[in-house]
Amino acid sequence: MKKSFLKDLLYNTAGAFSIAIGIYCFSEKINVAPGGVSGIAIMVKYLTGLPIGGISLFINIPLLFVAYKYIGKKFALKTMLAIMIYTIVIDGIVTPFLPQYEGDRMLGAIFGGVVIGAGLGLVFTRGASTGGTDIIGYLVEKKYPHIPIGKALLLVDCVILAVSVFVFKNIESALYGVVMLYTQSMVINRLVYGAEKGRNLFIISSQSKKIAQRILSERDRGATFIDGHGAYSMKPTNILMCVVRVWEYHYIKEIVYQEDPSAFVIATEAEHIIGEGFS
Repeated sequence: MKKSFLKDLLYNTAGAFSIAIGIYCFSEKINVAPGGVSGIAIMVKYLTGLPIGGISLFINIPLLFVAYKYIGKKFALKTMLAIMIYTIVIDGIVTPFLPQYEGDRMLGAIFGGVVIGAGLGLVFTRGASTGGTDIIGYLVEKKYPHIPIGKALLLVDCVILAVSVFVFKNIESALYGVVMLYTQSMVINRLVYGAEKGRNLFIISSQSKKIAQRILSERDRGATFIDGHGAYSMKPTNILMCVVRVWEYHYIKEIVYQEDPSAFVIATEAEHIIGEGFS
């Protein structure tokens, strides 16, 4: 329990610093509201001068109570820890002591997205959230599992970006905001799922047994035979299924076509692989 808490504390602190640097040093300076509560906080600070961390905390407090009631105590407490650390870091350390980037807005949007995405990814890997629209997403997913949460949250972010045009009186703020959102989503996916990505291969071949043996012996990867039936030939056939890392796909493809140049291979992206040999 103590070890888990210390790990949560370490990841949340590192994530908070990364998010705070992205928000204060890049996003705020170039007048970009990158969606979520942080985007709202940047706009409120622009209009009132109030601190970003304090505004974010104020917005998140009622959402934390809702998360505690409907999502669960563990998630709510982890998220509260992440929010408190972020508030202290951005208002007490980053804002008073770190400089803001004053160069090209496009570079600011890209690097801001990378840094924010890295921070969010660290927090997400510990089963927590930074609050705001993430909590809303969890609630919607819990009550309406059939609704695509990603699209719902994207709609909320688009509304925030649209409002930023009127707050900053600059349409480019929203356009750079799109760049920042896209960049941070790519970094988050890479951090959270990147190590568990791969390729799912379906191999239809008359030499499937030889191919399977070579995959087992040369690449140390497992494979599974699936019984199939050709619709045209009406003959039974073996479909070989194999999951590999992205970088291993080239080697498997070579093995397949060395054994059977006429083999039929379907390769799809495997977003998340859990099991022996992966994670």
